[in-house]
Amino acid sequence: MAAMAAMAAPPSAYWSHLSPQPSRRAVVNAAVSSRRRVKPTVPLTPAAPTPLVPKRKKVLVPIGMGTEEIEAVVLVDVLRRAGAEVLVASVEMGLEVEGSSGTKLVADAPIGDCFSEIFDLIALPGGMPGSARLRDCEILQKITCKQADEKRLYGAICAAPAVVLKPWGLLRRKQTTGHPAFMDKLPTFWAVKSNIQVSGELTTSRGPGTAFEFALSLVEQLFGSSVSEELGGNLLLMQNANDHPKKEEFNTSEWSFNQNPRVLVPVANGSEEMEVVILVDILRRAKVEVVVASVERSTKILASQNTTIIADKSISAAAESVYDLIILPGGAAGAERLHKSRVLRKLLKEQKLAGRVYGAICSSPAVLQKQRLLTNERIAAHPSVIDQLNGQVVDGAGVIIDGKVITSRGLGTVMDFSLAIVSKLFGHARARSVAEGIVYEYPRQ
Repeated sequence: MAAMAAMAAPPSAYWSHLSPQPSRRAVVNAAVSSRRRVKPTVPLTPAAPTPLVPKRKKVLVPIGMGTEEIEAVVLVDVLRRAGAEVLVASVEMGLEVEGSSGTKLVADAPIGDCFSEIFDLIALPGGMPGSARLRDCEILQKITCKQADEKRLYGAICAAPAVVLKPWGLLRRKQTTGHPAFMDKLPTFWAVKSNIQVSGELTTSRGPGTAFEFALSLVEQLFGSSVSEELGGNLLLMQNANDHPKKEEFNTSEWSFNQNPRVLVPVANGSEEMEVVILVDILRRAKVEVVVASVERSTKILASQNTTIIADKSISAAAESVYDLIILPGGAAGAERLHKSRVLRKLLKEQKLAGRVYGAICSSPAVLQKQRLLTNERIAAHPSVIDQLNGQVVDGAGVIIDGKVITSRGLGTVMDFSLAIVSKLFGHARARSVAEGIVYEYPRQ
């Protein structure tokens, strides 16, 4: 009976004769305490702060039909090498733009896409009618005037200060320089005859021959003098110092032709755009017939600093003609692709056998070496390829002519290289006239 009574009792009464049971909260707390005893507490350390990534400097370089291609490409190339994010914008209906000397460039974007962007620098190349095309672009005018109003950097070179910035009212109370042909169109009291003129946020310069100085001045303002100086050294611009001759010639021979000279400039992906554009521009100014030929499947070439150049024709089409000179631009990747072109290799072999002129810039003298186109000729070459050239490199001069082979050290010497070709083809007076037109210092004799 007692057992039956116990079973009939409520559950709590049934368990009352056992040891008292803990509550649910007590069970949970005990389990937590147990886990804490098994796993020792590890002291927390503050998380390391996420490093701040410096914001890249943004630069706008607008171009239009007739823009001076040397100025545009040097600006873009040098600023990109310094670490800037450079946007090349077309003020035309399409992205393809033909420069003042016939080189075709492809812009990154239409100018309309840039309206809401904020730029650390806007740099206007010159050239005619390119400067007028920039002036007449209302979107570019609004962008640049806002840039000036907000005290951010802007600059112009060659014809652009007089043709573009003056009508926009952006030269008021600013000392300004420009191309000699446009100096009389600048405000008289504020015009100065210097290669570079910095006046507050505005920087101006004279022409293609001062484009490197202009670009490095802008680099200094964006990134500091140490970056500008290091970049100038890497570009071999110090080669123009007075303690080194610009040019040396050995085994002098005449480069004479029965017709206007024809020059072939083969290009490839990775070719140095500054070397291509400066060489082609200066030779065309001297009235040389220049053909730019692509060794790639497309005539569009993506150069070493991401500038897109459109060649005149393919190397196969170019090979149907004979050339008085064949000149290879540099750029390590581009030089290697030039070397692999069977068509170009055949052209160069025929050029040597026929006793015609050929040459190379920067790293491309190594291509001549690989193809057995150099025997005992003395040459100039970029320091990075000197060990491939069997001790034939002449130390000091930026440009070396040995008989019918002409070579150059690289970017900072390409203007001297191009003018040396003009001098050999037409004489010193023609070379000096071309140099004066681009505002480049050239010896009188």
